[in-house]
Amino acid sequence: MRAPADGFIYFISDFHLGLPDLKSSRERERKILRWLDEIAPTAKEIYFVGDVFDVWFEYKRAVPKGFVRFLGRIAELSDKGIPVHFFLGNHDMWQFGYLEDECGVTMHKEPILREWNGKKFFIGHGDGLGPGDGTYKFIKKVFRFPLSQWFYARLHPNFGIWLAEKVSRKGMGKKLREAQYFGDDKEFLTLFCKDYLKTQHVDYFIFGHRHLALDLRVGEHTRYLNLGDWLRFNSYAVFDGQEMHLKYFEQG
Repeated sequence: MRAPADGFIYFISDFHLGLPDLKSSRERERKILRWLDEIAPTAKEIYFVGDVFDVWFEYKRAVPKGFVRFLGRIAELSDKGIPVHFFLGNHDMWQFGYLEDECGVTMHKEPILREWNGKKFFIGHGDGLGPGDGTYKFIKKVFRFPLSQWFYARLHPNFGIWLAEKVSRKGMGKKLREAQYFGDDKEFLTLFCKDYLKTQHVDYFIFGHRHLALDLRVGEHTRYLNLGDWLRFNSYAVFDGQEMHLKYFEQG
């Protein structure tokens, strides 16, 4: 692809830095840095669409240690004037200002609508959208509730972050083993897209969360792209000013 004069817009999600251990996460972090170095010269904007970290609970005066190379590169890109956007995922939803203050990112707590060159985009992590999954939707409300966050913050960081990591790792292994597309009539994000299109036109739905790299047509003029993950696919999407493309980094 030839970059337009004002650059490409990149979308990427689900690094789950911290999973399953420091060694593999460090290798993944280096790969992400190589990707950022490759796309930076042509980047107009960069969107990290959730679950960048496998666990992130941000205390008022403490944050989880690690991945300073990644955070430093994000700050560097922001300082150069490239808008960097982060979305809260279901694994790193407890972010309260550190990344905005230190790295210069724009944080999005809910899905957003954007328009570029006459194309409309619906962008979000994807958790809690569509029919069903009532248990998770309830848990998400509890986790997002300020009083719940206040009580959890009373735990010492050594224990609070350890507990979050333990719970996350227990569930993620099963999620990855069972990751599969359930079909157009059962896949909750596909159903969400089709239902949304009944009231408002969108050209592209961009989600993460499902750990599947997907590029599906959900309407006559609408596509749903799932960004996959960097545990298996090293996948991302790029808008070249006219079309969206699902691409893969350092595969073969």
